[in-house]
Amino acid sequence: MRIEKCYFCSKSVYPGHGIGFVRNDAKLFRFCTSKCHKNFKMKRNPRKVRWTKAFRKAAGKEMTVDSTIEFEKRRNVPVRYDRELVQTTVQAMKRVAEIKSRREHAFWKNRMAAAREKLVAHRKKKHTTKASVKLVEPMQIEAEETELVREKIKVPAKSRSALVPGEGRSMGMEID
Repeated sequence: MRIEKCYFCSKSVYPGHGIGFVRNDAKLFRFCTSKCHKNFKMKRNPRKVRWTKAFRKAAGKEMTVDSTIEFEKRRNVPVRYDRELVQTTVQAMKRVAEIKSRREHAFWKNRMAAAREKLVAHRKKKHTTKASVKLVEPMQIEAEETELVREKIKVPAKSRSALVPGEGRSMGMEID
């Protein structure tokens, strides 16, 4: 019993599941769902489709360099059946899966910490820019002069379409 990987999204394809496509040069493509098969037929690049494993690895969302990933690689060397070997292999697979999940969780925590720091810096920057804008009230000059100094207030001009007659109307119809 062999668990294949989906050619498009890299999910596991269990025996009796998914779709197999054999090209004219006898290359076999396995797909977990019709969604992956259709995307393959549309000649989409898995690295540019956001929900695939290839995109996540390319974008730095998942681990790319780790020793536990090496265990998932396919080996085509046939080995004679040995009950002890199978038992130790199953135990090793469980242990590797446990280590991999712990490392992935640590990787995720580091990624989220970096994102949190970035968000805090962004909010801090945004807050300082808001704080730097101050409303200036007109000041009163010495007791000798009782006039208030007024600052110029900029008022946005009307848009061009409001000033030019006929501008913005459909089909250039003029109304007298």
